[in-house]
Amino acid sequence: MSDTNVAEQTTKNETLQALEYLGEGSTAVQRIFAMIGHARFFSDFTPGDIDMLARNMLIYRAQAGQTIIREGDIDDYMLLIIEGQVEILKHKGPGQGGHQPMTIVGPGATLGEMSMIDGEPRFATCVAAETTTFAALSRDGMVKIILEEPSLGAKILIKLVTLLSARLRQTSQSLLQQLER
Repeated sequence: MSDTNVAEQTTKNETLQALEYLGEGSTAVQRIFAMIGHARFFSDFTPGDIDMLARNMLIYRAQAGQTIIREGDIDDYMLLIIEGQVEILKHKGPGQGGHQPMTIVGPGATLGEMSMIDGEPRFATCVAAETTTFAALSRDGMVKIILEEPSLGAKILIKLVTLLSARLRQTSQSLLQQLER
């Protein structure tokens, strides 16, 4: 898959098309390296791993208030926050209107992993709380990594499974606490 095809696959989403496109991930490798210390996701990645991953990502900038993921959209990419902060919001539901703030995340956070993996609708809305730069990895980009660098692909998949498992455990614990009240 050429770099142009990676760009076409990731930018077909209207939400990303509305944001400032900064280029291929390879242009941000040094910024990604600099933020690795903040990202548990990359704790055991080598510089070569980061370089290969970055070559399959696209970089965007969102201004404060711009939506970068919209709840209910069907997309196939995940995001890595490089700079800035993103607020995660959940729609309150029919008749309640508005969104419920869930959390705010910053550099090193990953968003949208579930939809990249399973292709299901987005679970929440993510809005830039300030000017935010992020890298997007599409499912096609992930497949390319798995085919070209299987050990890196396995490392990324294990990190994603571990991350999602930790979130599920945290959610289950919160649910149990709510039920005990």
